[in-house]
Amino acid sequence: VWNQSSHPMVAARVLFEGMADWDHIPKPTIKRLSLYLRERERGLEQGKSHMSSRELGLALGYADTQVRKDLGCFGQFGQAGVGYAISSLVVGLRAILGKNQRWKAVLIGAGKIGQALIGYARFAEEGYEIVSVFDNDQSIVGTTIEGHTIASPKDLARIVREKEILLGIVAVPMAAAQVVADDLVEAGVLGILNLAPIHLDVMDQVSVVSVDFTVAIEQLGFKVSRKIEESLNEDA
Repeated sequence: VWNQSSHPMVAARVLFEGMADWDHIPKPTIKRLSLYLRERERGLEQGKSHMSSRELGLALGYADTQVRKDLGCFGQFGQAGVGYAISSLVVGLRAILGKNQRWKAVLIGAGKIGQALIGYARFAEEGYEIVSVFDNDQSIVGTTIEGHTIASPKDLARIVREKEILLGIVAVPMAAAQVVADDLVEAGVLGILNLAPIHLDVMDQVSVVSVDFTVAIEQLGFKVSRKIEESLNEDA
């Protein structure tokens, strides 16, 4: 068992203790924080030192009041008439989002989606490292994909413990996803990224973020169809 008190989110909670009601921060706010951080880092690359809430909002398509409300959940970052000091805010946002150290992740599922993730260099660039890959297909266990030797699920708990892995990525068929999630929880991970099109029941034992590509493209189709419908109605 490793010392979980040193992982990034715990450190961020300590840093911003008293500034935020962590358990009641709206999920949309958390999503926007990632966009704010990305835009601020881009500002640093461009040599900027300060940026107003209006500039940040315009760059991302949000109202300046929304930007101030989101960042206000975590304390006072900006200064009236001056804006936000970009370097300081980047440090703060990285701490809040747990990006002030590297995260180790285990990937379950070495199929097409899994292989795409293994080869996705941006993960490592952003501080998320896939350190072990597992699959129950014995024909590929022991083979190497993108520098990773595919391991058997029976070794999951041991490797999670030995490598002090905190995150698990589920990239398996829907029918196997819940079993895999249960194994990850039992192995001791703290968070799961679920790419299977199913709700995972983890009884609040770990944090789960689900990415359903089918739902996303259905939502896109809905938005496009509405625009088409509105256009046809205008021509009527």
